[in-house]
Order: sequence, then C-alpha cells, then structure tokens
Amino acid sequence: MSEQKKYMTLNMGPQHPATHGVLKVILELEGEVIHRAIPVIGHLHRGVEKLGESKTYIQNIVYTDRLDYTSAMINNLAYCLAVEKLMNIEVPERAKVIRVIMSELSRIAAHLIWLATHALDIGAMTLYFYCFREREKILDMWEMVSGQRLTPSYIRIGGLLADLPEGFMDKLKEFVDTFDAHVDEYDKLLSKNPIWLARTKDIGIISAEDAISWGLTGPALRGSGVKFDYRKAQPYCGYEEYEFDVPVGSKGDNYDRYLVRMEELRQSNRILKQAIKRLPEGPIKAHVPEIVFPDKDLVLKNIEALIHQFKIGCGGFTVPKGEVYASVENAKGELGFYIVSDGSSMPYRFRIKSSCFVNLSALPEIVKGSMIADVVAVIGSIDIVLGEIDR
Repeated sequence: MSEQKKYMTLNMGPQHPATHGVLKVILELEGEVIHRAIPVIGHLHRGVEKLGESKTYIQNIVYTDRLDYTSAMINNLAYCLAVEKLMNIEVPERAKVIRVIMSELSRIAAHLIWLATHALDIGAMTLYFYCFREREKILDMWEMVSGQRLTPSYIRIGGLLADLPEGFMDKLKEFVDTFDAHVDEYDKLLSKNPIWLARTKDIGIISAEDAISWGLTGPALRGSGVKFDYRKAQPYCGYEEYEFDVPVGSKGDNYDRYLVRMEELRQSNRILKQAIKRLPEGPIKAHVPEIVFPDKDLVLKNIEALIHQFKIGCGGFTVPKGEVYASVENAKGELGFYIVSDGSSMPYRFRIKSSCFVNLSALPEIVKGSMIADVVAVIGSIDIVLGEIDR
C-alpha cells in the first residue's frame, strides 16, 4: 500500500462557519492528526486588481473598502498614500491626524470582530455581544463622517472627504475614555479561562525563524517574538510623533497571538488619546484643485465648482509616468499597493500586497501535527478575511 493511501482526506469548508469566509481547507489525516493541510482559495474572487486597471484613480478607492471589509479606513489610507507618493502630494497636518484617528479606530474595529468571532469559534458566546457593543460605537462615528458604516471611502487622494462633523469629537472622547475598561472586561472573561487556555496555549506554534521565512506580518509575526511594525519601521502620517509600544509574544502559539492583539487594542486607544490632543485647526485637503474635489457646499452654490467636480468625477486626473509602492500596518499586517502609471487617468498596473494572503499561506506549516479541532482555533488566531485574499 502506498504511503498516500494511509491518510484520509477531509474537506473543511467552503461552507464551514469557522473558516472566516469562503475558504476550503483540504486536510489529509492520520486518525485525527493532520498530516497535511491545503488551503483552497478563489471562491470569493472578484478581480479587484484587474478592475483597478480599468477605473480612474478616484474610482478605485471604493474597491479598497471591499478588501478587508472589517478595516476599510486603513485600506483607503494605503491606496491614497501610494497615489500621493506617485504624485508628490503632501496633505495638511489636520488631515494627517484625522487619518491616524480613523486608522486606529479601524484597527480597533477589526480586532473587535476578530476577538468576537475567534471566541465564538471556540465556544465563548458572551464575548461576541461585548465586542460588537463597542464596535457599533465606531461604526456610528464612521457614519457621522461619511454616511457609511462598513465601506466609508472617507480617506481620499489629497486629504479627506470632508472635515469632522459637529459632535464627532465628543463621541470619540467618550469612546476613548471608556474603552480601556471594556478591554479589561474581555481580559477577565478569556485570559485565564481554562477552556480558552486549553484551545490556545501550545497550539499552532510557529517559530520566529519560520514566521520570517513564510513572510508573516502583523500580529501573526509579532506573536512569534519579532518586533516589527510599519508604524515604527517606516512611519507614515506622522506616526513617529506618537508614543506607543509594539507588543510581542515569545512562543508563537495561538495564545501569544491573542495576547498581542489584546495589547494592540490598548495601544491603539493610547494613540487615539494623543491624536485628540494634537488635532490642529486648518484645511483637510491639499491645495491641488485639479485633483481634489471642491467642498460640497461650494458645489451646491457655484457653477464653476460643479463643473470642476464633474470633470474630476467623470474623467479623473492624469498621473505622471512612474511606479510606486506604499504600505501601511493594517489590522492583519502589511497592506501595500504597487501602482504603475503610464501617464493616463487609470493605473497601467495595479497590484495589492495582502497580509491575509501571506499569513494564510503559512497555515499548512502551523497546523501540521495538530488535531482537526485545532484548525478552527489556528485560522481564528491568524485572523484572515477572504475579501483581501481573493482580490
């Protein structure tokens, strides 16, 4: 009998709720022990990268919302930074601070949905309601600034869609003042829970060397003890002026990845407190009229502003020839955009570096030798969103 016939093949997904999207994992088993795991992606493929080559630079912003749809604001930022780098645009200081605020709110929102669903996968239902209680407050704030809760498209090339509305800062301060106490609630529910410890400690271990070799980024990398964060290594939007720590694990198991994200919730809140204090007055758009939409109230009153908006919205704007890559630290790791311009109003090449895609590729290494039930816990611990993988 050949060696391959010793193993039983089991399909996990693509409908399994614990695969966090339309993911299929082919498991080769010896009893309940995993000999080999093969992630099968593509069920959600929408061709975003190819679509991006047939749309103007402005039109592409809405596609970024739909990548990691739990963290849309940071997706907007990564793309806009790439285009601004290509066009040598510097945004005003107020816009930079608001971008930091939106990015950290986005990171918290994404980590909350991770914690809620990861805990639910392992059998802890109460935390789901706790996390969504706080996440709703963030979505309320996004609705205030953009009119949208999940796909805001608020961060724009050259600045922002609009300035912060009246009442936003009050809501933000209220959220920031109470959030640390809520994180402590999550901590008390899970961190010493014996069932949680049994499902996460010493499960899904990947060493620092292997994590680097597989190209992991974000909490999945830092959980293995590698202290790397793009906000520190390659600061953008003035992150070098903020004080925050980069939490790391030691063993690289599910529990370390959990602890890293829990501390990141606190550190994001710490950044928000600083951003509130340093938010200056001033414009929220760069002074590049051929690229940036005029203010909406002006469009409603002035025919020239209306024509100006129509021209940018329908025809876009031309971008100098060249190529660029810009990346940010999103909730899952490195999110980067590579754009090649041929001098027209649409990208000649449009490619996305996805942290979820890279982190998922290491799943076979992480779960090898584990039990079937551990696959669910490991997928939850590396925190994937298929919208960013099947791009």
